[in-house]
Amino acid sequence: MSVSGEQEFSVEIAASQQRCFATIIDFERYPEWFSSIQEAVVLSRYEDGLGREVEFRINMTLKTIRYVLEYSYEKPSRLWWRSIDGDVDSIEGNYVLQKIDAKRTQVTCRQAVAVGFWVPGPIRKLLEQTALRQSVLDFKAAAEAAQATAATTRGGKKSKG
Repeated sequence: MSVSGEQEFSVEIAASQQRCFATIIDFERYPEWFSSIQEAVVLSRYEDGLGREVEFRINMTLKTIRYVLEYSYEKPSRLWWRSIDGDVDSIEGNYVLQKIDAKRTQVTCRQAVAVGFWVPGPIRKLLEQTALRQSVLDFKAAAEAAQATAATTRGGKKSKG
């Protein structure tokens, strides 16, 4: 078995805490902006409509990996997940969305993965570090784009292009 230590990456996002939370829980749109996610399907929801169990398929270049995560939430500041099915032995992680001010949020993602199949140590470490960092940067870009779109819409201006 290939086990990962916990990885962490933080970034400041030029979007409100509410906008960041709305972006990160919109699982069906992940394939539009998460570079490695090919498919995301919400399998079940909580009574408030938030996704509870979500199935993902990610492109790992050499193979496609399928896994199902179960999510829990503290709106609008935190969500955490754990794997409950799929090709990966174990995934546990969380996002903490800390409000800086009305239009800025500090976001920290922590995740630990046990992939369950052999990957050479140095390659595994590089993949883990770059994958987590890239996923947070993809999230940052999506949240900032959503914030900009909302600001343009509120301003009554039409966006160019």
